[in-house]
Amino acid sequence: MKFEGIYTPIVTPYGDDGAIDRNRFAEVAEHLIASGVHGIILAGTTGEYYAQTAEERAALMPVARDVIKGRVPLIVGTGALRTEESIWFAEQATEAGADAILVATPPYSVPTGRENALHALAIDRAVNLPVMLYNYPGRMAAEMDEDFLDRVGRSPNFCAIKESSGDINRLHLLARDYPHIQLSCGMDDQALEFFAWGARSWVCAGSNFAPEAHIALWRACAVQGDFNKGRRIMSAMLPLMRVLEQGGKFVQCIKHGLSLRGIPVGPPRRPLQPLNKDEKRALAETVKIMDAAIAKIEAEGCSCPS
Repeated sequence: MKFEGIYTPIVTPYGDDGAIDRNRFAEVAEHLIASGVHGIILAGTTGEYYAQTAEERAALMPVARDVIKGRVPLIVGTGALRTEESIWFAEQATEAGADAILVATPPYSVPTGRENALHALAIDRAVNLPVMLYNYPGRMAAEMDEDFLDRVGRSPNFCAIKESSGDINRLHLLARDYPHIQLSCGMDDQALEFFAWGARSWVCAGSNFAPEAHIALWRACAVQGDFNKGRRIMSAMLPLMRVLEQGGKFVQCIKHGLSLRGIPVGPPRRPLQPLNKDEKRALAETVKIMDAAIAKIEAEGCSCPS
């Protein structure tokens, strides 16, 4: 499977009763597809999979399939504490018709590279689907190190990696030593660097509510090869990226961002709490300024040498 473009880790909307709002989920998915994103990831970190029961996660998979209807690829996250749980989620994803799965390091247990690879390979053997790996040591406390990459590289199903370590040396390592694993940007403020090193896709939570901006940066760099334009777009986006990361309120910002688009998706599940008034105001102002700046850049067209 080839990963190209913007892949959105879709949020999970909740109703006033705290239950998953399937109708609103469908509205978000339709908004993303209409906006031009290239794929949707279900049960990612932004989707709050960790705050859901196994039954809720499994039940949302066929809902996503039926809404998307094959218009863009559906990738389903398999993250769990135990290998057996991850295998079960992968099997449910297969039954629901997912195009690929997202495989992360099990959190809290801090596996070695070998142990982590055996975990991933067990999932691979169970379902035989294309896999996007998800390296996020900041949350999982363990790295998908070279031992891991060497071991999983023996299976052709491990075709991409979402790299979210924030370590620029990891980007160099993956691009240079593991070119057979497609590189996908998973660290928003390094998107320009990822594209410069050959990444063809970007898994970006902000594309839930600002898909146009993320697509503009991807198009400038990965399609047009116009890094002068890309730098200008990236510069316009950096204030948003800082707001999203400040104070550890990432999911809250993404969800409120959708409400700014007229698609309220409810608060995050506890222990997370919604943004306060000042935080909402700051996000709205940042998005407004970013949108205006990128619209101006896009109107000027390509800055490539003629």
